[in-house]
Amino acid sequence: MDTDTEVTVVGAGPTGLVAAAELARRGRRVRVLDGAPGAFPGPRGNGIQPRTLEVLDPLGVTDRLVALGTFGLSFRQYATDGAVRERDRHPGLDPTPDKPFARPMIIPQWRTTQVLRERLADFGAAVEQNARVVAVEQDRNGTTAVLADRRRVRSRYLVGADGGSSAVRRALGVGFLGETRDEVRMLLAEVELDGLDRDHWHQFDLVGAHGAGFLSLCPMPASPTWALGLRSPDPGWEADDATLHAVVDGIRPRVRLRRIGWSSTWRLNVRMADRFRVGRAFLAGDAAHVHSPAGGQGLNTGIQDAVNLGWKLAAVLDGAEEALLDTYEAERKPVAAEVLGLSSELSRYVLETGATGYADRPAALARQGLQFDISYRADPGEPGLRPGDRAPDAPLGDTTLFLLRRRADWTVLAFDGTAEPVVGAQVLDADALDADGCLRRAYEPLPGERVLIRPDGHLGWRGTGAMPAIGARSALGLPRMPADRQG
Repeated sequence: MDTDTEVTVVGAGPTGLVAAAELARRGRRVRVLDGAPGAFPGPRGNGIQPRTLEVLDPLGVTDRLVALGTFGLSFRQYATDGAVRERDRHPGLDPTPDKPFARPMIIPQWRTTQVLRERLADFGAAVEQNARVVAVEQDRNGTTAVLADRRRVRSRYLVGADGGSSAVRRALGVGFLGETRDEVRMLLAEVELDGLDRDHWHQFDLVGAHGAGFLSLCPMPASPTWALGLRSPDPGWEADDATLHAVVDGIRPRVRLRRIGWSSTWRLNVRMADRFRVGRAFLAGDAAHVHSPAGGQGLNTGIQDAVNLGWKLAAVLDGAEEALLDTYEAERKPVAAEVLGLSSELSRYVLETGATGYADRPAALARQGLQFDISYRADPGEPGLRPGDRAPDAPLGDTTLFLLRRRADWTVLAFDGTAEPVVGAQVLDADALDADGCLRRAYEPLPGERVLIRPDGHLGWRGTGAMPAIGARSALGLPRMPADRQG
C-alpha cells in the first residue's frame, strides 16, 4: 500500500488536474488516478469563462491558454429561407482595467487538458492512467482508494473529480439529485471539414416535420478540427455518422465532412450532489454537479471548485485548522446550485421558445454566465466590495495587481500609508503603487484601511483594525466583517 501521498485526486479532467496542480505547486504530495487509458480526446467543454482565466492565472497557465484560444469569433447564422445574419456573441464586452478578460474564450477541452497536464508535470506530478477506483475507505487518519487491480492507495485526503458517473460519489453514498431527460439530446462530435471559413462560428437552422433544430460548427483554434453540435428537429433520429453526413450534405453553402473523430450523444442531465464532503473525501466538478451545456458553465464551475478546495487542503496540510475545509462546501455548493439554475434556464429558453441554439441566448443570461458575480459573501444585499467578492484587477505603473498576485498566495493592499509586513502574505503599498487611482476606484477603501485577498482571488477581509492570521495560522474562510465595514 502506498502511504506517501497526502492527497489522492481521482479523475484527470480539468477539475482533477487543477486540484492536483494547486496542491503540487505548494509542495504537497499528490497522486492523480484516472481510469481511462489516456487523456479524453473529445471537444466538449470548449469555452473558458473570463473569471476562470482569472482564477487560473496564479497557477501559471492562463497566458498559455490565451495563446492557444480565441476570443473573437462572431456568429454566422444561416436561416432556412437562405438569409444569413452575423452577430457579435457578446456585444459591448471589452477588457477594462479591472477586468482584463471580458469575453469567453474558445479552446478545445483536450487542449486545456494538455496545458494542465504539462503544468502538473512542471511540479513533478503526473497522471496514472488505467487506474480505476472502485471503492473508497476512510478512517480517522486518512482515506484508502481501492483500485480495480486491487491496489490500495493511502492518503490523508481524497478528491473525487471523476465525472458525472463518479465512482467516488457512489462509494461515499452521496445522493445525486436532479433529472435526466432522454428526449432532449444532441450529437456532439469533433470533425474536419471543407467549405466554411474559420473566422466565424457557423450555425444552420434546421426544420423538420416536428419542429426546429440546428447544426452548429465551431472552428477550434490552433487545430484543424471543428466542434460539431447537432440538435435534430425530428424524433427518433439516430445519432450516428450516417445521420451526420446526411444532415451536413443537405445544407447550403455546401460543406463536406472529411473526417469524423470523437462523437457522443448528449442527453439533458441536471443534477447536484447532496454533500460535497464526507469526512476526508471531497467531490468536485461533474462528480458534484452536472449541467446543461447551455452557457458553457460546467467545466468552469469545476475548475473554480478545484481552486477553492486546493488552497484550503494545502493550508490544512501546512497546519491550518481543520475547520477551513468545511468552508469548501459552504462556499461552493450555493454557487453550483446557482449555476445549475442558470444553465437550466438557458436550456428551457431554447426548448420553449424555439430559439435555434447558441446565438439566441438572452443577453442578460449570457452576461451572468461570465461568472464575475460569483461571491461567497454572507451579506448579499450590502453595497460595495465585500469579503467574499471577486478581487478586481488594476494597473499599477508598468505592472498590474493580477501580475503581482502571482508572487504570493495572499496579498494585502495597504491603504494605510504603511507597508508593515504580514506573516504569510505579500504587502503592497497601495497608495505608492496606485499612480492613476484605478486601485482606489476599484476597491473604494476607507481611510487607513487594509484589504486582504485570498489565494483564489476573492476578498478574505477588509478593515482598519487588527488583521486576522492567515495561511497556516487560521481557518480564514469568510470571517465576519469588522464593525467599521458594516452597513
